Amino acid sequence: MSGYRLRQGGRIDRDRRLEFTFNGRPLYGYAGDTLASALIANGVDIVARSFKYRRPRGIVGAGAEEPNAILQLGEGARTLPVQRATQTELYYGLAARMVNCWPSADFDLSGALGWASRLLPAGFYYKTFKWPASYWKHYEHVIRAGAGLGHAPNDADADTYDKRNAHCDVLIVGAGPAGLAAALAAGRSSARVILADESSEFGGSLLGSNERLDDRPATAWVEGARAELAAMPEVTLLPRATVFGYYDHNFLTILERLTDHLPATQAQGPRQRLWRLRAKQVVVATGAIERPLVFGDNDRPGVMLASAVSTYVNRYAVAPGRRAVVFANNDNGYRTALDLHRAGVAVAAVVDSRRDVDGVWAQAVHSLGLNIMPGQVVVQARGRHRVTGARTALLAADGKSLAGEGPRLDCDLIAMSGGFSPVVHLQSQSGARPRFDETRACFVPGDPVQAERSAGAARGTWDTAGCLREGSEAGAAAAAACGFEMAVGAHPASTAVAETPLVPLWRVPGLKPVGRDAKQFVDYQNDTTAADIHLAIRENYTSIEHVKRYTALGFGTDQGKLGNINGMAIVAERLGKPLAAVGTTTFRPAYTPVTFGAIAGRDVGALLDATRYTPMHAWHVARGAVFENVGQWKRARYYPLPGETMQQAVERECLATHNAVGVLDYSTLGKIDIQGPDAAEFLDRVYTNNWQKLAVGRCRYGMMLGEDGMVMDDGVTARLGEQHYLMTTSTGNAAHVMAWLERWLQTEWPQLEVYLTSVTDHWATVSIAGPSSRDLVSEICAGIDFSAEAFAFMSIREGTAAGVPARVARVSFTGELSFEINVPAEHGRYLWDTVMAVGEKYGATPYGTETMHVLRAEKGFIIVGQDTDGSVTPADLGMAGLLSTKKDFIGRRSLARSYLQRDDRRQLVGLLTDDPAEVLPEGAQLIDSATYQTPVPMVGFVTSSYYSARVGRSIALALVEGGRERFDDAIFAPLAEGRVIAARICSPVFFDAQGSRQNVQSSPEPKSAEHDRRRRSAGAVDT
Repeated sequence: MSGYRLRQGGRIDRDRRLEFTFNGRPLYGYAGDTLASALIANGVDIVARSFKYRRPRGIVGAGAEEPNAILQLGEGARTLPVQRATQTELYYGLAARMVNCWPSADFDLSGALGWASRLLPAGFYYKTFKWPASYWKHYEHVIRAGAGLGHAPNDADADTYDKRNAHCDVLIVGAGPAGLAAALAAGRSSARVILADESSEFGGSLLGSNERLDDRPATAWVEGARAELAAMPEVTLLPRATVFGYYDHNFLTILERLTDHLPATQAQGPRQRLWRLRAKQVVVATGAIERPLVFGDNDRPGVMLASAVSTYVNRYAVAPGRRAVVFANNDNGYRTALDLHRAGVAVAAVVDSRRDVDGVWAQAVHSLGLNIMPGQVVVQARGRHRVTGARTALLAADGKSLAGEGPRLDCDLIAMSGGFSPVVHLQSQSGARPRFDETRACFVPGDPVQAERSAGAARGTWDTAGCLREGSEAGAAAAAACGFEMAVGAHPASTAVAETPLVPLWRVPGLKPVGRDAKQFVDYQNDTTAADIHLAIRENYTSIEHVKRYTALGFGTDQGKLGNINGMAIVAERLGKPLAAVGTTTFRPAYTPVTFGAIAGRDVGALLDATRYTPMHAWHVARGAVFENVGQWKRARYYPLPGETMQQAVERECLATHNAVGVLDYSTLGKIDIQGPDAAEFLDRVYTNNWQKLAVGRCRYGMMLGEDGMVMDDGVTARLGEQHYLMTTSTGNAAHVMAWLERWLQTEWPQLEVYLTSVTDHWATVSIAGPSSRDLVSEICAGIDFSAEAFAFMSIREGTAAGVPARVARVSFTGELSFEINVPAEHGRYLWDTVMAVGEKYGATPYGTETMHVLRAEKGFIIVGQDTDGSVTPADLGMAGLLSTKKDFIGRRSLARSYLQRDDRRQLVGLLTDDPAEVLPEGAQLIDSATYQTPVPMVGFVTSSYYSARVGRSIALALVEGGRERFDDAIFAPLAEGRVIAARICSPVFFDAQGSRQNVQSSPEPKSAEHDRRRRSAGAVDT
């Protein structure tokens, strides 16, 4: 290929010369060029080395279908891998480099792999790299070094990215003739319309054609349509915006490139924006992609799609070669021949595999004296690093064999056209299944399953007049479906030319059997050949999805845009099945690559994982609290006094709570408001125990299981009204539980009328625990009778706290008499200050999460995620009584598995070390003998371990095999330094086993800390 710039024509601005570099070589182009058109204009033919064989590759397409020109753009922190030259707008100073070639494109040492191609067929990696197993680390190093399409920047990303959530009545994807017509029709109805197109200019195929509409250039109509749409207040135009994903409920994602087309020095504001869009109606006008033809050495630089050649000639004023052969099985090849002839490029011949070529387009070519070769094919491209000629042959009448050799044609460009494939990717992502149209010889959109419709070439309509008509009708119908009056306007006049029908040619027969002749490439990006597909079928991979994975057909960034249909047809031919029966592979998002920056948006650095603070946070800071991260929350862990260690501070806080009043900021507790007539039924299904008869004003502890029967979360839920509940969850699990509940409501039980609202941030919670807690809350709160008879354990009441409307629950995670006061978050600090001020006479002491952990461990209360590890059932925790036998719930059937009924499962127990002062490390492995040799069977592990000032010794919780039958047995924890700690298995409840302290009737006389220490030293334990 010897490309060059045409002297005139195109849509480039020749007054704005733009200098850039390619592999360090200085080149230039013009404003309006893409990187691909500028490279061709500078005579650059090799832009890549192929994935597996490292063969030289050139530019094939002009848009998103380009498989080869995948380059590394930019430098430093702003470098981007996996960028198509065909979609990269040229700007001053652009730096582009090839990937996967060394030391240069023309001389790549890895090109030696091409000579060993017979040893590298499809699936060779499955058969080769599995032995010897010890060599895998060496294989992996080489494979990883050769894989990929560029490198991520080493420096921190200097750019910013935005996200936007939006709604519209009608989203139109694609701004070609059908998309523009649809936008005009929908916009004229006053509907809210968004028109998105991945190109920098609207117009689609019209920008690269010589077609006329209303007897004027088609581009003039495009500009008029764009101007009219821009003047409509309800229409949003999004150029440089790729709709890359179509999900349930008409939810689509769009990547808008804001400054990628500008030099770094001129780029102001965000680089890209990710749109998350919900549309009432969607019109898919994504056009079609021309199919290549599969013949020998069809991957040589200089073999291009005919439509791409026309685009470069007409839109960019670039000739991709000086002497061309056009090879086609449809009339588009003749259009390209005419475009080349008008541009002054010699056309050696039009090779048409069809025998009947007496159509209007063929006559136009013939009238210019150009050579037409009907019933013939190009069997091989000549040349090694670039095309130097074409080898032709006569095609037999059956189309499956050759009838003799034809002339050899000198050329540096082969423009091929195998027909067109509608871009059905988005429609397929929406859930619809494409169907094969025998007449058009392509897959067209199937019956829609969401509120969408296709128009124009995206549904197999090739003529401009038909695209305009379908687009207008689709836009008007979409607006009407949204409740707007249909507004179908007049279409511009377009000359329709009758075309000779396409005759499918999925693979050109070779002069030798497949695999022994020149390679026929089906998927350029992944080096998949026709021989690879034949081999896969011989090895019994008959499903197209299996063929895809065995041969890499449609992998990578290509996602089957260019080669999939040819590959499927070869499979069908080989299996003797109709192409419709073979079907398509799965088209997955993203349609084209999306940067991680756009996906992350501004949620990076400190915003990656937002830090959440309770309303009382400033008080904790002022009091010198030491914080820990729990989920996203900053929680006070303990409050050290001057000179205190953490252990001393925790002991002081524990004793204060046991003897007087402890105050905890409990605002981080997950809270979910549940309302609806089916709320009780819903709770019955997600919790293991019964909820239908829970009285209003009462609370109940519930345990939630995963589908596998394992404990997922627990918490207390209160019934506030007949159809109103408030569920609490663990702090770190709140978001997961909320998503879990919504999943079941939306996907499994949509018939239940239940409404969930996360209110964690809405309420500030102050927990007041200890024998004097009733006196303190009675003094602060009004409108609530706090007597034991009126306010029973596990109840909730409404009144005021410090004059603020409040909900007060009598629940306990400490084992002490406890009350939790909930007020709106904006009053949280005021309530806290009031509690601490009034509570001073009761000895109120703030305590943190470390003290909370000690207090709950003394009572054997579990923390999900600490005392469970995803393999623990309620029965393992000694809570089988929570498992209802009268109803179904999530996870119930899994609990019936025989493995979960075994007596030797790990069960929750307590541990008392032989040395009362020795605290077991959390996570320590447990074994049955003090002496051991590795490997030694582990019988359990420590889940929680503390020193308890109230009990006067260390305590621990653990999961031990058959633990509940092993009370008083010795068990041992070997440590990394070689020491072994001995302990005894006991009940997990270390203090107040009868639970009398949480039901204490009145406050005892205040006791000093010193008095309590003397009692402990004498061995006394209050119950």
